[in-house]
Amino acid sequence: MPNSAVIHRVTALDLKAESWAWPFASERRAEISAHFLQKQREKPIWNGRILLARSVEVTGETLTSRYFETDFADMLAWRDWGFPDRNVFNAFGMGALRAADGAFVLGEMGAHTANAGRVYFPSGTPDPNDVLDGTVDLVGSVDREMEEETGLRPADYSPSPHWDCVVVGPSVALFRTLAVGMSGEALKARIEANLARQAHPELSAIRLVRSVDDLSASMPRFVTVFLERELSGGKT
Repeated sequence: MPNSAVIHRVTALDLKAESWAWPFASERRAEISAHFLQKQREKPIWNGRILLARSVEVTGETLTSRYFETDFADMLAWRDWGFPDRNVFNAFGMGALRAADGAFVLGEMGAHTANAGRVYFPSGTPDPNDVLDGTVDLVGSVDREMEEETGLRPADYSPSPHWDCVVVGPSVALFRTLAVGMSGEALKARIEANLARQAHPELSAIRLVRSVDDLSASMPRFVTVFLERELSGGKT
């Protein structure tokens, strides 16, 4: 089933960066370049360097993975062409903002982004700036994306001691619940005020989720799987 999901709760991450040439990227370089040029004609996107993963495993309460560097254009083509290399994963962290009244706070991606209209928690594919001493710092990646998208900093939230790893096909979403000591409406208003000060905010709207009735088709499957679990009290 394409939308089947597996959930693991882990307390430790072993994420190593390695030097590895992706055969898909080298063998289809010309096609990838042409595809990215077409995407740039549709909207102004930038081809930076990002990190994708392989050898993703969960042993006990530890998730292990090996990351390699490649172009964003490579990942975009891989995604748009149906993930032809099934040994590679997009493994990324998501900051699951939760207000004091239990509401989860998500953002809708702006029209200028590669994922326009999709509703996520603050997140982003790791990049080379997230590598520290050969290890991918997913905590730092989540904190950076959180500040860029919402203006919230680590002092504004309390992270859970665990990660909920949701695997849906080639996507490995690592959720870390970040508790904020204010109501959902107050947190929403604070983030909206921050977005209003930005010239080109990544988010176009803020959504509150209090029950499964608030889930929508704009949310990727890995997001709804996580929310369904949390809103049912952690039951699988």
